[in-house]
Amino acid sequence: MIVERRVELRFAQESREAETHTNLSAVRQDGSCLWVAGDETATIERLTATTDAQGHVTGYAGQRTVRLADLVPLPAGPDEEADIEGLARTNGWLWAIGSHSLKRKKIKPDQSDAKSRKRLATVVREENRFIIARMPLVTGADGLPEVVAEDGGRTAAVLGGRGDSLTDLLAGDPHLGPFLAIPSKDNGVDIEGIAAHGERLYIGFRGPVLRGWAVLVEIHPETDPDDPRRLRLRRIGEDGERYRTHFLDLGGLGVRDLCPHGDDLLVLTGPSMDLDGPVRVVRWPGAVTVDAPDIVHADELQVLGPLPYGDGDDHAEGIAVLDETDHEGRPKLLVVYDSPAEDRLTSAGGVLADVVSFEK
Repeated sequence: MIVERRVELRFAQESREAETHTNLSAVRQDGSCLWVAGDETATIERLTATTDAQGHVTGYAGQRTVRLADLVPLPAGPDEEADIEGLARTNGWLWAIGSHSLKRKKIKPDQSDAKSRKRLATVVREENRFIIARMPLVTGADGLPEVVAEDGGRTAAVLGGRGDSLTDLLAGDPHLGPFLAIPSKDNGVDIEGIAAHGERLYIGFRGPVLRGWAVLVEIHPETDPDDPRRLRLRRIGEDGERYRTHFLDLGGLGVRDLCPHGDDLLVLTGPSMDLDGPVRVVRWPGAVTVDAPDIVHADELQVLGPLPYGDGDDHAEGIAVLDETDHEGRPKLLVVYDSPAEDRLTSAGGVLADVVSFEK
């Protein structure tokens, strides 16, 4: 995949101070706007397209911040990060998902060997990471999309925080259950992508990767009839389970993001462990028509191409299909990066994202 151009995502001072612009983990287009999230806060940001004289999008600015705690109850309160790793949009709803991961503390360069060993032995659980949030989208007075807590009979709602998180459900799963006690960067459970299609949610796992096979979980959330601010998982399929697992041969890579494209799913792939690359975009054709747990072999997938990555930086974390095509009619992806390289940071306090074309 060839980078056609770069566009600037410009953030307000508060978000720059929170380093949201250098920790981008999710992106989704919504008309002339982008919804983006970083993994160090409990917020979602809306950016609006800026255009040149010919109407071509040159960047995104005019940031509006949405605090999750203003919309749904967060298990650990409003100030703890939610580690948002994926955004999805369908049928007038915006979805956000936390990583659902444990965190092993990092070694700091100025610490003694003894303190470093102690940090490496310390694993923490942050409860706000273990949520899936669904929020109504409406059109504001300015014609742009807005997230609200209520819209008529639609209410913002959350799954998680009451022993009902996705990982609580997976505790007895023969494939994923054994990895729930393992920190994310140790090939433990680490969610990094979500895609919505109709009533279906597809959740992509960066880890674990099982003998080279990546994991997707499919769920069908619905409003809890006893509490409109809560979600529950509807039973699906002939066996009446509350989720399905799909295993994809991504050549040993995990899922870094998901994005629907018609009946297909586009999968941003990358290493499950703390490595830079390789990074590729892969298409799962007809994914949303599959009505049973699936094993998807490499020859059933289409590799659309590689994406750039750096040495300790430029980690592709989010993809979104744009409402534009190239001169040959090919659709385009916007790609955002965590830990951006120095040349991606602009003097105006923004960060540069890539626009790439891909085959239909």
